[in-house]
Order: sequence, then structure tokens, then C-alpha cells
Amino acid sequence: MTIVLTGLSHHTSPLALRERLMVPAEQLPNVLAMLQAQLGPEAGVAIVSTCNRLEVYVCADEAPQVLHKRITAFLGVINRLAESEFAGFLYHIANTESVQHLFRVAASLDSMVVGENEIMGQVQQAYQVARTAGTLNRTLSVMFQRALKCGKRVRAETAIGAGKVSVASVAVDMAESILKNLSDTTAMIVGSGKVSELSLKSLVEHGVGKVLVLNRTLERASALASRYRGEAIILEALPCHLHRADIVISSTGAADLILRRADFERAIEQRGRAPMFVIDLAVPRDIEHEAMQVDNVYCYDIDDLHGASERNLRKRQNEIDACEAIIRAEIENYLAWQRRLNVEPLISAMTRQFHDLREQELQRVLEKLPDLSENAQKELEAMSRRLVNSFLHKPIAAIKAETTGEHKDALVYLAQQLFGIEEADEQRNEPGKETDNKE
Repeated sequence: MTIVLTGLSHHTSPLALRERLMVPAEQLPNVLAMLQAQLGPEAGVAIVSTCNRLEVYVCADEAPQVLHKRITAFLGVINRLAESEFAGFLYHIANTESVQHLFRVAASLDSMVVGENEIMGQVQQAYQVARTAGTLNRTLSVMFQRALKCGKRVRAETAIGAGKVSVASVAVDMAESILKNLSDTTAMIVGSGKVSELSLKSLVEHGVGKVLVLNRTLERASALASRYRGEAIILEALPCHLHRADIVISSTGAADLILRRADFERAIEQRGRAPMFVIDLAVPRDIEHEAMQVDNVYCYDIDDLHGASERNLRKRQNEIDACEAIIRAEIENYLAWQRRLNVEPLISAMTRQFHDLREQELQRVLEKLPDLSENAQKELEAMSRRLVNSFLHKPIAAIKAETTGEHKDALVYLAQQLFGIEEADEQRNEPGKETDNKE
């Protein structure tokens, strides 16, 4: 089967397009089911959807070019976009390159902030959602399991994630670089998710004077604010409190804008024209783009963090080689498993055929020897099994050994001809946990 990836990320597309192609978390199970229904029940489908990327992974029995076209068309349909509006921003890769890409994503080497920890949770969530939705086949399931294992190894065995590494920490670093001293400032955190909590934690560590936490439910805002001695406010009251903030960091899951240009015009007047530093980390964006046109409002979105991200990458460059070595080793382990999987149908067919013949011959013998004791019959049956297993041992060992060799296809063909196996049964790809742990 073929593994393909069609996607776009902060490397290839602007934020405005990523907003339009993003798949909200609550819609993901239905989208996965729709795509699998188009590709067939044997196909595996998983989608990694974050603020910085949308990547569709498919494992199916079709040519890569065909699958890429089908995924592209599907993305256009579900997002009501003409392909001409987004197709030029997509990347299409297949097989080993797809595996390599996912492993590098899980290891955070493809992230805007190299070494950040959030991506591991996002890949894990993509795997769990697809597994719950029943859209993973065995090949894709094990691929995601191995990628997550690779990401854990990279973090455990290198210093790529040492220190404060996240989009949120980079945003706070940017705020400090502009405002210089945060001790006399009031920061407003809009949202109560993981990014919001990381932003709040980083602000407190940088010595911010006061913190306001806003959320749609006051209980969640209070829970987060209480851990950092902040003030909790219901999100509906945001326009009434906006003028109090010197720093605004927004990261909600809202489907529409929550702050517009007019809100900032009023806030700036109430502040006596005192400047505001605003970072919108949400995708789709929380803050209207035109807000940056308001005098003394310094508004940035997630794509504006690239410069700070490049500085972060230079600091961690020495760890990259060690990370890449781990990734290469884990990829080879997965590919070796995949190669063994490809010959399992042939081995199963050979084993089944020989044991079927053994059972037929055994029954003939037992019918001719009706006076044999039960113990003698069991001994005869055990001996027949040992003989068949002995006969099959060397051919099966040779087939397994050649899974990494250049003559694999020829050997499989010869085995089918020699043993009269017309076509090895296609093994059903099970979506559950990895069962073959041999390296």
C-alpha cells in the first residue's frame, strides 16, 4: 500500500489561507470518516490540524499522484474553496518521505519554534481521534505510534526542548523585547487553553505586574487565574476591560473574531493614547487584521513570530544533528517492520496451505488406523506439525531475510510459483495497537 501526505504549513502558506483550510477539532471525526468513505474501508486516514499546519495522511492501495489529487479535491469541497485558491500552497510527498516528515514533526524539528513541546500532544491527539473514528489501518496506526515514540526519544536523549520553548514563550519574549520592563504592565490573557496557560506562566516568570484572564465560562477563567494570582473575567465583558491591558495575548478556539478595530479605538481613547502590545496566537484569528491600523496598537499574529523563531533555532542548532540521528534510526525500524508486513500475506498463505494438506493426509491415515489409541493419535498429529514446520522454516526465513534486499519481489514471485500459491491473501490492516514489536 502507498502512504501519502498532502498538507500545508507555516513554511508554505500565509496565515489567511491556513485559517480557511483549518479543520476544527469538533469536525475532525466527521471529516476523517468522509474521506475514508471516498477512499474505501481498507484505507487509513489521519489528519494533523494545528495553528501552523494541516496535514492529511493516507495509506491506500492507489498511486501517489491519484491520492494527492483526491485529497486536494476533498479539501476544496469541505472548505468550499476552488482548488486554484490553495493548491499552489500544498506539498505532496509519498512513502518514505511521508514517514520522515511525520517523524520530524513529532520530534518538533518542523515546528515554528524548534523544540516546542505542544506538537507531541497535537500528534497524539490526531492519532487518538483517528483511532476513535476507526479510520486508521494497521500501517498508518503503527506509523503514528512509532513517530510518537521517536518524539519521546528526541526529548529524552537531547536538549532540543531544554528551557522555555513554546510559541507562547516566544510571544512573551517579543513583548519584553519591545516593552523592556514588564513589572509595571497589566497583561490580558484571552482564552484558557494550553497556549493561554503557557503564555500566562511565561508572563508571570517575566515579572508582569498584573494579569487578567478571560474565558467564555467564568469557572474556567477563575481556575486558571487563581493559579497565578490573576483576575478572572467573563469573555462577554472583554470590550469593557480591554483598555486596562498593556499586553493582550489571545488564543481561543472561536470560529469568528472576538475583537475588532473599533474595540481598540475605544480602548486607546480610554487609555489616554497609551500604547498596547497585542499578540493573536489563534487560528483562525481572534483579532481583526485592521486593528493594527489603530495608532499606538502594536498588533502581531502567529506568522509575525518567525523572526524570534529563527533566533530560537540558532540557539538549538547544536542539538539538531543528534535529533536527526535518532529520527533516522526510528524511521529505519519502522520501514523494516513495514517490509516484514508486506510479506506476511505470502507467509500466511504458505503456512495455511501446507497445514491444510497436512490435516487432509492425517485424516486419511487415521481413518485407515481406527484402532489407534487417543495418545497415539495425538503423537501422530504432533509429528505431522513438526514435519511441516521444519519444511517451512528455511523458505520462510529466506523470505523474511530478503525483505531488505533488492530481490524481494523476485523471491516472492518464485515462492508463489514453487508452492502453487496463486495470490497471497491480502492481510486485513487492523487499527489497534502495534503487535509486531520485533526490530
